[in-house]
Amino acid sequence: MKSRNYILTFFWFLGALLIGRSQEAFHNYGNVQVHDAANVGFHLNLINDGTFDQNMGLIGFYKDIGQLTISGAFTPVFYDAEVAVENGLILETSVAVNNNGNLVFGNIITPRTGSSIYSNFMDYSFYTGESGLSKVDGYAAITNKDNFVFPVGNEDRLRPLTLESMATNAMAKCAYFFEDPNNASSLSRTFNTSTKASEYMSISDKEFWRLEGDVPSSVSLTWDVYSDVPGLAEYLSDLKVVGWSKSESQWVNLGNTNTEGGRDYGSITSEIFTPSDYEIITIGGNDDALETFDTIELDNYFMTPNGDGQNDILELDGITQSPNNSLQIFNRYGVMVYAKTNYRNEFDGRSNRDSAIQKDSGLESGVYFYILTMHDLRQKHQGYLYISN
Repeated sequence: MKSRNYILTFFWFLGALLIGRSQEAFHNYGNVQVHDAANVGFHLNLINDGTFDQNMGLIGFYKDIGQLTISGAFTPVFYDAEVAVENGLILETSVAVNNNGNLVFGNIITPRTGSSIYSNFMDYSFYTGESGLSKVDGYAAITNKDNFVFPVGNEDRLRPLTLESMATNAMAKCAYFFEDPNNASSLSRTFNTSTKASEYMSISDKEFWRLEGDVPSSVSLTWDVYSDVPGLAEYLSDLKVVGWSKSESQWVNLGNTNTEGGRDYGSITSEIFTPSDYEIITIGGNDDALETFDTIELDNYFMTPNGDGQNDILELDGITQSPNNSLQIFNRYGVMVYAKTNYRNEFDGRSNRDSAIQKDSGLESGVYFYILTMHDLRQKHQGYLYISN
């Protein structure tokens, strides 16, 4: 009897869709279920005030001109979903996908004033087709995932954020904002870029992301030509992820474990932190004042890190004169193999960057290039380092 009721409900559902073009919306008050390999297409708005969460098959939203809206008291949960809505699919209630979310064209649009409404990618779900013209323009969420690339952005720009968590997230949410954090209009908040843990740190006033999650994670943020990363740092290796700390009410450095790309397009990966400890995050770098630093050639150094007590560590001249400093070491291909803020002569020939070799592994013999920025002295030194194992 239950199976027969499902079949009758399903045919009633299809019948409503067939006359949908004369209606403003399909309004579900009851119990709707799409079975097996069925394909159902919406060309009108969906108001879901009933059960619509035990679906299989494909449910699509299609409109060549204009927008469509999903609203109602309950979250519809789709197995496969497809969005091809020229001017966007607007969410006034959250939606979820259990398998494939196919982003054909048109954005999924959610409010940015809060994260209570989102497009949720659950469990083993995935998405395809993301681009500047098809993404989540607002909040995307995940359920029961540890790694995910949020396909977020605004208008015609895809600005994904990659989350790599140390454990499974019961839920995490992310949105991108092309707004000045000094006057975040969507959040009705200010995050003063002059209020920061270090005077030597710069913070983007072009954009930011909001990321909610309780599991310690690293993130990779992306930039494009509108991000103006050359204005944040002289070298791409000087970029860093920064976040507005809830507990400290200031911007703090969340690190840089990897940088890829060039001046116009690229990505930067943070150290591990807990996302929900920070209101927003963005890309930062060295303060503009660093551009006036004198660059002085320092000595070249020779290391034999074999544990015999001689030349086992990199001892830089005059380091005690500038406790506020930063050291970066690069291999001959320009890949950063070591980075340390407030260096205290502790480099022993092992990398602390996963992008180079396995972290904590010894570097191979060869010539390396280093840059030492001594903030207290307003000097920048560079030279060569030879490692012989």
